[in-house]
Amino acid sequence: GKFVPLIFLPYVSMNYVSDWIDTLCMEWQKQLNDFMIIDGLEDANPSIIAKGALLMDKQKNGELSRMFSYAGNYHALTILGCVLSGISTILSMLPFVCIWLVIRDLIQAFAAGDISLATESTRYAWIAVVFAAASILIYFIALNCTHLAAFRTATNMRKTAIHHIVTLPLGYFSQNASGRLRKIIDDNAGLTEGFLAHQLPDLTGAAVMPVAVIVLIFLFDWRLGICCLIPMGISVIFLKQMMGGDNAQFMGKYMTALETMNKEAVEYIRGIPVVKVFQQTIYSFKNFHAAIEEYEKFASGYALKCRIPLTGFTVTLNGTFVLLIPVVMFILSGISGQAAYENVVLDFLFYSLFTPVCATMMNRIMFASEQLMAAKSAVSRVDEILQEKPLKEPEHPMIPADASIVFSDVSFSYPGAQEKALDHISFVVPAGKTVALVGASGSGKSTAASLIPRFYDVQSGSVTIGGVDVRNIEKRELMKRVAFVFQNTRLFKDTLLNNIKAARPDATREEVMKAANEAQCKDIIDRLPDGLDTLVGTGGTYLSGGENQRIALARAVLKDAPIIVLDEATAFADAENEHQIQLAFERLTQNKTVLMIAHRLSTIQDADLILVFKDGQIAERGTHEELLNLNGIYSSMWKDYQTSIAWKVGKEGEQHD
Repeated sequence: GKFVPLIFLPYVSMNYVSDWIDTLCMEWQKQLNDFMIIDGLEDANPSIIAKGALLMDKQKNGELSRMFSYAGNYHALTILGCVLSGISTILSMLPFVCIWLVIRDLIQAFAAGDISLATESTRYAWIAVVFAAASILIYFIALNCTHLAAFRTATNMRKTAIHHIVTLPLGYFSQNASGRLRKIIDDNAGLTEGFLAHQLPDLTGAAVMPVAVIVLIFLFDWRLGICCLIPMGISVIFLKQMMGGDNAQFMGKYMTALETMNKEAVEYIRGIPVVKVFQQTIYSFKNFHAAIEEYEKFASGYALKCRIPLTGFTVTLNGTFVLLIPVVMFILSGISGQAAYENVVLDFLFYSLFTPVCATMMNRIMFASEQLMAAKSAVSRVDEILQEKPLKEPEHPMIPADASIVFSDVSFSYPGAQEKALDHISFVVPAGKTVALVGASGSGKSTAASLIPRFYDVQSGSVTIGGVDVRNIEKRELMKRVAFVFQNTRLFKDTLLNNIKAARPDATREEVMKAANEAQCKDIIDRLPDGLDTLVGTGGTYLSGGENQRIALARAVLKDAPIIVLDEATAFADAENEHQIQLAFERLTQNKTVLMIAHRLSTIQDADLILVFKDGQIAERGTHEELLNLNGIYSSMWKDYQTSIAWKVGKEGEQHD
């Protein structure tokens, strides 16, 4: 009798075994990944990119097939782990047979009035212990196999997605928030990892178990066996109600709501400083709150839909005795003889012990089915990224003759938009000249500038540099010829030296220092504790918006590209920083082709040509003086600008000239 509790080891210890293997396999995978370090994402790994394309070609095979494809050679470990899990499941049921044999031996000995006749009990108990230990050991090996394959699958999913992302045009990232992309790549890869490491081997065991259960059920008493099968059959109906029908589409909607909430959370946290300054806490929280409510609608809605089926599922599985006991009593009432009576009682004891195993099996199937839905949805989400097409590289690249820019009857619409962002615009930026783009927000200025470095490709017309369509210029060559400074400048969590060298990694320290001085960054470097070697960003020194802009200008100076695109480069600068930035502009734009976007009209008075955008079209064009004489849109903008800079803060009732 003291051996009986040991047979429950396969069930009691499975979670502990699984958690321990999680930790162990993470360390193994970390060591294995040391051999797979990627030395930079700017150079896409061809083998991984090709693997991503191959996986997309296999879409017709379904999500599970694509998930397994990410494992590569480790796919064999997944199969081996599932096979071992099935064997472990069968072995875990055999101790129950041994228990029944022990009980039978003891009852027969008691019936004979001599307990010493129970000579086989000890042997059966030891056999039960052996089966239980073997089940745990094989399950341990199975989880090691599936964990190693799962970690490699998740790693390859992340690498494939990241390597594909860096081949996409930069415009893709303005349409997809970083919070959403992080959720898709990182969290969804984690979901597939959990499914392959835990739920898949458990699901395999749960699939094998019914066969063994049916064999064991009918091995003793088919009448009692049917009593055990009926609740299992009913529970399958409830399970289908939870996982099938409209609920089968739930996971995709749920993941979309979760991604939206994640994106809004990231945007909300990033905007907290601005929110606090302008006391807009309630209004800024509106989008985030709406995303939370949308997520809550799906999560609670699904829970409410599953309330009745889940209750029925649980009650049915745990209500087997409601059928079993009356049937046993009915059978006992119709038999005679001590031996027959003992056999029925023994069979009843076996089914009483074995029924909880059936409930465990069905619960495993339920949880594994839920995780299967999540894993399939996760693979589909990653596939959405892999389906995004990189900009097509030219088959026969051409080299521009100079740095002139020509827009010829260009039209462009953003993906999914109904209206055109640019509608048949044409203009020329001669080499070495400066052209400014002005207009209201959303008029198409930044869109036009983004077409030069191929953030997007035009739908009609053409954009040429030096007489060559940008679509016929090799990507690296195009990037060498264009430098851009955005209004939202981001610095890496790295030293100031490496942040500036991002424009030209092979630059010497002296070249970086020269570029920093020409970008008016000397005062910034002098006051930092370690100069160029100071760490900026999280855990280091933070710079102001205007100082960030000057560092970005230092990058552009160091790059020394013949074409400069400036998009609201003074947007976050105070008066002192704006003066410094203007000095940096003078050095940066010498003998360069410059396309400048600005709301501060004072910065573009000396431009060779000013283009006034309105509703995706060029409404006016000319020099500063010519546009003022037109008394049109630009003249009105100039008057408003002059009025705004003349504003002063004073006491109520004061008069100002």
